[in-house]
Amino acid sequence: MRPGIPYDPSMTDQSYPSDPKQLIRIARESGQEERVEPLDLGERVRALRKAQGWTLEQAAGQAGLARSTLSKIENGQMSPTYDALKKLAEGLNISVPQLFTPPPKVEANGRMVVNKSGDGAAHATATYEHELLADGLTSKKMLPYRARIRARSMDEFDGWVRHEGEEFLLVLTGVIRLFTEFYAPVDLGRGDSAYYDATMGHNVISVSQDDATILWVTSLT
Repeated sequence: MRPGIPYDPSMTDQSYPSDPKQLIRIARESGQEERVEPLDLGERVRALRKAQGWTLEQAAGQAGLARSTLSKIENGQMSPTYDALKKLAEGLNISVPQLFTPPPKVEANGRMVVNKSGDGAAHATATYEHELLADGLTSKKMLPYRARIRARSMDEFDGWVRHEGEEFLLVLTGVIRLFTEFYAPVDLGRGDSAYYDATMGHNVISVSQDDATILWVTSLT
């Protein structure tokens, strides 16, 4: 569906994205694959040692390895045996797989996008009207969207909605009733919020006279 096209009840279900799995798929497909750099084990070991504030001698003593062995590992002059890797991991108080896990990137990338009210990408269904926010950003870790709740009864849904990840909702206007698979229904008004496991079945209806509106944020990882 193109942004800005309103819901038309005469159209079939196939004409509209299924929600919210289709929204998540759309967000993921708009991302770019991250290029994974090969890991230098020696540099990784040196970084982990320095993060502990240890000298070569101290780290070698913690791991039960010779100083020369640890030095050769850090400088890429030898391929350690699994036994040496296990001792090294234990000495650093981490698991062996963590030795081969790149450290998280903490540098700021300066990404930002601004959405003015009403300029998000519209995706409508029979039960919800979604407005995707931050649609111009690729490789997002979260999917934020504003939703107008059309549904007034659980009978309007074809079973539970469930998908990967976790979800946060904040009521912007009106009153909603949040149904979940393992909890009693709860009514939420303006300013109220909920955070839940999205693999658990869940549905939202409006119990106010007008359609309620909420902010939904879904994790994409």
